[in-house]
Amino acid sequence: MTGQALDKTFDPAAIEAKWYEHWETKGLFRPERPDAVPFTIVNPPPNVTGSLHIGHALDNTLQDVVIRYERLRGKDALWVVGTDHAGIATQMVVERQLEQQQDKRTNYTREQFIDKVWEWKAESGGTITRQLRRLGCSMDWSREQFTMDPHFTKAVVKVFVDLFNQGLIYRDKRLVNWDPKLKTAISDLEVETREVKGHFWHFKYPLADGVKRADGLDYIEVATTRPETMLADMAVAVSADDPRYQSVIGKDILQPLTGRRFRIVADEHADPELGSGAVKITPGHDFNDFEVGKRAGIKPADMLNMFDAEAKVVQTTDGLVPDRYLGLDRFVVRDMVVADMKAAGMLIPHVTKDKDGNEVEADAEPRTIQTPYGDRGGVVIEPWLTDQWYVNAAELAKAPLDAVRSGAIEIVPKTWEKTFFNWMENIQPWCVSRQLWWGHRIPAWYGSDGQCYVAETEDEAQVKAGPGVTLERDPDVLDTWFSSALWPFATLGWPDSDQTQPPFVSSEVETPARGISTSLDANGAGGKGASLLARHYPNDLLISGFDILFFWDARMAMQGMKFMGDVPWKRLYLHGLVRAADGQKMSKSKGNVVDPLLLIDQYGADALRFFMCAMESQGRDVKMDERRVEGYRNFATKLWNAARFCQSNGIGASTSLAAPAAASAVNKWIIGEVVETLAALDQAMADLRFDAAANAVYHFVWDQFCDWYIELIKGSFDDETKAVAGWVLDQILVMLHPFMPFVTEELWNALGDRAGYPLITAKWPEPGVAVDAAAKAEVDWLIKLVSETRATRTILNVPPGAKLEMLPWAAPAEVWEAIKRNEAAIERLARVLIRSHPSDVSGAVAQVVADGVTYVLPLEGVIDIAAEKARLAKALEVSTKEAKSLEGRLSNAAFVEKAKPEAVEKARADHAMHAAEAERLAAALARLG
Repeated sequence: MTGQALDKTFDPAAIEAKWYEHWETKGLFRPERPDAVPFTIVNPPPNVTGSLHIGHALDNTLQDVVIRYERLRGKDALWVVGTDHAGIATQMVVERQLEQQQDKRTNYTREQFIDKVWEWKAESGGTITRQLRRLGCSMDWSREQFTMDPHFTKAVVKVFVDLFNQGLIYRDKRLVNWDPKLKTAISDLEVETREVKGHFWHFKYPLADGVKRADGLDYIEVATTRPETMLADMAVAVSADDPRYQSVIGKDILQPLTGRRFRIVADEHADPELGSGAVKITPGHDFNDFEVGKRAGIKPADMLNMFDAEAKVVQTTDGLVPDRYLGLDRFVVRDMVVADMKAAGMLIPHVTKDKDGNEVEADAEPRTIQTPYGDRGGVVIEPWLTDQWYVNAAELAKAPLDAVRSGAIEIVPKTWEKTFFNWMENIQPWCVSRQLWWGHRIPAWYGSDGQCYVAETEDEAQVKAGPGVTLERDPDVLDTWFSSALWPFATLGWPDSDQTQPPFVSSEVETPARGISTSLDANGAGGKGASLLARHYPNDLLISGFDILFFWDARMAMQGMKFMGDVPWKRLYLHGLVRAADGQKMSKSKGNVVDPLLLIDQYGADALRFFMCAMESQGRDVKMDERRVEGYRNFATKLWNAARFCQSNGIGASTSLAAPAAASAVNKWIIGEVVETLAALDQAMADLRFDAAANAVYHFVWDQFCDWYIELIKGSFDDETKAVAGWVLDQILVMLHPFMPFVTEELWNALGDRAGYPLITAKWPEPGVAVDAAAKAEVDWLIKLVSETRATRTILNVPPGAKLEMLPWAAPAEVWEAIKRNEAAIERLARVLIRSHPSDVSGAVAQVVADGVTYVLPLEGVIDIAAEKARLAKALEVSTKEAKSLEGRLSNAAFVEKAKPEAVEKARADHAMHAAEAERLAAALARLG
């Protein structure tokens, strides 16, 4: 079949945009296949404010590989795509724009500000979706979703109301991560821990009523890194087993600055081995203290709060905070509290010794403190006691736990199951309210009668409240993780789809593990009656980073099983992080962030995608290595040049899905290599071993096809070889397409006139033949003989143009027959002349062994034997010395334990290299006798 002549050079930029536009405009990302087995994945919706980072590149590449693979296998493959409204991030972006105009959010009503956010989304909210296209992601853009779309908002509201009515959503006073800059609660994922140089202060808290400890002291020493929180202390905790404090457990103690009386309580939180063994308890401003307070019988409603939304000191309900602290920032108050405690004689100095051994006193002990910061607000997070909406996550976690235990949800790699179980079995109430304007407004109204009414609409809430009750809506919005938890089913039309209709059952199609098959309705892509939801829920697979296992994956499992009665997906694949080349986590502060778009500009999307797959080994992080990306660009170029060679020799597109008939061993062999590669690739994809899949097709293309098959068939382009070569090249393009979609589509169309049969929707290979063992053995022998001869020539410095004689020594008849069949190829590729009786075997010879037969290569007059022996001996001495030196370093336990891991890894690699080189040189010397 004729196509178009390929350019001499492979230029990714020239083909990528062209093919992506073609695929999308022709609707090829979701071809109409109502009778095919469905296969469904959903993308982790990126923030609408986002830009493509290297983690997105990994995550979406893996998803695209899977969806392209399943599409080629004939499935009704749906990749649901969309973006998350990203409450905090989006509100911050729009507020910054206003600030640049000397304007601010509070100059507008809530509705006016939300209108501005929608305006921003229309103008600038599509950045990341355009970038996903550059990566080659074959998503169903015709059904692009947004978590603030009306149909999605309807689903969110229904879920909230239903959970509330079932007692699974409630309002409670608890501690949250509070961002004083953004003035909202944030999730744990939005908190980043930084190491900050701080201090550990020690203070005296006097016992009340003249009580003394058993050792005669009338105070208890407490230590803290946050002295300002003393103003809301409500207890001191000690261990029940600590003999220093057993006599005063249950006694009262006085907080020196406020005069507040509270009890000394026994609690496991206090460790006798740490510090003084006594811990001040501020339940309204510390997560651990909150739990201690509850165990001590302090109700959350009675816990003292000493901060406002901006982390400025306010009066506590008991009115005991001195006026001088009120209205001041928490860190200003910290310094004041320390100074006041010192002035009152309640500060216990930290004593150290100077270089001369003299004791030196300081107010506090220097400490490096793990301090929580808001990742967007950039200020220290304050644990803050406030009223928020919570989901009973422990109840919703039961079904997902059972699903993972039973295998209804398979987690890959399996090692993550233990982490999943540990977290889900100890899950805390999920705070779902946020103090923002942008987001899904909580469907709750507070009545003038003091009651709260939850309903899907204000009219429904008013009916519940009755006439005469004035309603005011809750100002908060929902956490974005709450809405994105509905992604697997709300994106498919829930709750509007009719869940009660009987599914369409086809005798022609089986849905694995489900037993029913349904087709799309008129609102999907055609079909026989069932809704899009019924056809594509549960999803087949979710691919996500392990870092959102609990924030998103587990939430989807909870909500999917609660509202759909089935798992959201059958398999969950968790990949690692992309790290810098030295293994460090990428961060802007370290200056080691890699921009995937720059890599695409330089090497092409195909090269970056292949790198991601080849490096993605289950359970391990990916180390960024630009040289490897460049190497895969070279791989694409090698395939391009191989296709040009085939094209120039009359080899074009195949017309057969099955392998052509073949008589020659070389053609039988390459067909068998396709069969074996296909089996390895299918197994790797079934196991979600992306590295194994990529490497299987890589080695077939580079080694078997380009390096050997093309070389072996040069000069022998008969009809059989043209048919086989064209068929093999087609199989390569199909198998490689999920990993490198752009270059493969370009070659597919250039090699044949098949405009109506694009590669993206071609058929997955079906060779229909078995491996020919005899042909495989013969060509494997041929490759080994040529390779060994080439290696011998290289190490012995035989001039490239010199043709050596080759004598198969005592070769059996069957070997001679194989030699005769392949004589031309051996002589051409190994640069030898095969002789049954060499003209002169005197002097030095080299010996090559292949499959037990020795092949003698006379060297007399070809090289300077003495000089070569001397060169090889000297090189052997150097390599042996280096190998021994490295072996000594690696046997030193101190080096292995204390050196940087990358230094130890390099030493091991260098040792292996020098040891192998020494072995190779020793063998070469032995050949020369």
